[in-house]
Amino acid sequence: MKIPYINLTKQYKIEKKKLLKVIDKCLSTGKWVGGSEVEKFEKSISKICKVKYCVSLNSGTDALTLALHLLGVRRGDEVITPPNSFIASTAVITHLGAKPVFVDVKKDQNINENNIEEKITKKTKAIMPVHLTGRMCTMDKIIKISKKYNIPVIEDCAQSILSSYKKKMSGSWGNVGCFSAHPLKNLNASGDGGYLTTNNKSIYEKIKNLRTHGMEESRDNVSSFGYVSRMDNMQAAILNFRLKNLKNIINKRRKNVDFYLDNLNLNRVYFPMEKQSEYNSYHTFVVQVEKRNQLREFLKKRGIETSIHYPVPIHLQAASKYLGYKKGDFLETESQSKKILTLPINQFLSKKEIIYICKMINYFYS
Repeated sequence: MKIPYINLTKQYKIEKKKLLKVIDKCLSTGKWVGGSEVEKFEKSISKICKVKYCVSLNSGTDALTLALHLLGVRRGDEVITPPNSFIASTAVITHLGAKPVFVDVKKDQNINENNIEEKITKKTKAIMPVHLTGRMCTMDKIIKISKKYNIPVIEDCAQSILSSYKKKMSGSWGNVGCFSAHPLKNLNASGDGGYLTTNNKSIYEKIKNLRTHGMEESRDNVSSFGYVSRMDNMQAAILNFRLKNLKNIINKRRKNVDFYLDNLNLNRVYFPMEKQSEYNSYHTFVVQVEKRNQLREFLKKRGIETSIHYPVPIHLQAASKYLGYKKGDFLETESQSKKILTLPINQFLSKKEIIYICKMINYFYS
């Protein structure tokens, strides 16, 4: 049996007939940059996330960069964030000349909100929690800290479209929410893409301007030196098409997790269970195990593809040397990096395949 970790080929095979019509219709309009599909997508996301505004962009990374910039992060400033995210979360901070200040995580891989206050200084200009794996951080406590010190919050929602915490949507808690539509995400474009949510009209209007060279209405009027960070009309059309099935995709992934938990030996496999206050969209299904590398190789030989998110914490990456962090600074993150294993969770998995994966894992530990 061959079980891929992700299955974009099957997604396209299922969608092909209808999706090609969507693409053809979009390209036939001659409106390839900007257009009605972009506007439609932004309105849909605003409604889904229950916010006033959405700005579509060319990546989740650009969403984070522009959000930090418009919230006043400048050279020499500090931004609080976890060290176990994808590298982009930290890279955007450094590109602005600011310093990432890391806070260790909890057993569920999300930032430990109880350790945030001790890292706040006069230079702290933003708090950037990351909703890793699709599980949201403890946002009520983080927002309380934000208000106490008057420090804005940027939610890194790259992995958490449709996730919620205490019935409030991902991307609606902080000053800004930043999402990715990379092909590996639950809501995926056929290439890079991203979007930003906010209730702040000023941020909304400024980012709309900055994403297209700073141009105002026409190419002849430039109000600021901007960027090329817009989403093209075809990617927006593809996302609008896939939005219709997003709830079904996440429901299937959630059922897959339940099936895993019913069949795995949880005495040997740790998984942070979903709390009543959480609704996890399961961008990934990450377990924590002993002998992780041996298990991964064992599964690979039996046709089961897995991944690791992420094997080297950001503070131990070569790019982070200048920050002065060292091994042992973030014990929970470092411990997890040796145990975490991402199992296939995609919506195309069958029960038979999940049973096979569980059987192989249970056998390995027996």
